Amino acid sequence: MPADCIAVEITEGVLLDSNTAVINFLLEFHDAGIQVALDDFGTGYSSLSYLKKFDIDSIKIDRSFVQNIEFDSDNMVLCEAIIAMAHKLKLRVIAEGIETQEQLDLLKFAGCDFGQGYFFSKPISPEEFEKFTT
Repeated sequence: MPADCIAVEITEGVLLDSNTAVINFLLEFHDAGIQVALDDFGTGYSSLSYLKKFDIDSIKIDRSFVQNIEFDSDNMVLCEAIIAMAHKLKLRVIAEGIETQEQLDLLKFAGCDFGQGYFFSKPISPEEFEKFTT
């Protein structure tokens, strides 16, 4: 499988505790063409400096913001702000926890790049995944 088809997800906690080994792993992933996604963005100790300091390719909007998203809601405003900021930094945005068509439509409207959640598929076994992709 080509390296650019692989993404490693890390949490903000990993970056908080960043030491030389963590920084080296992230550089090795980047040099190998493996994508790095920052998971659960906005729920922990969000530091925008992480987005500049480390080679992050994508940020993942936590499902807690997606869960109750509605037009003109605070969650919608937060998602729009995260998406706009990420795009200005040339990062892709993945929304987690999409369960309804309405959530998907609102996130598309906000400019979100990708989504994941039960709306698309429940967790499946490797065998089911193989059938799903062929």
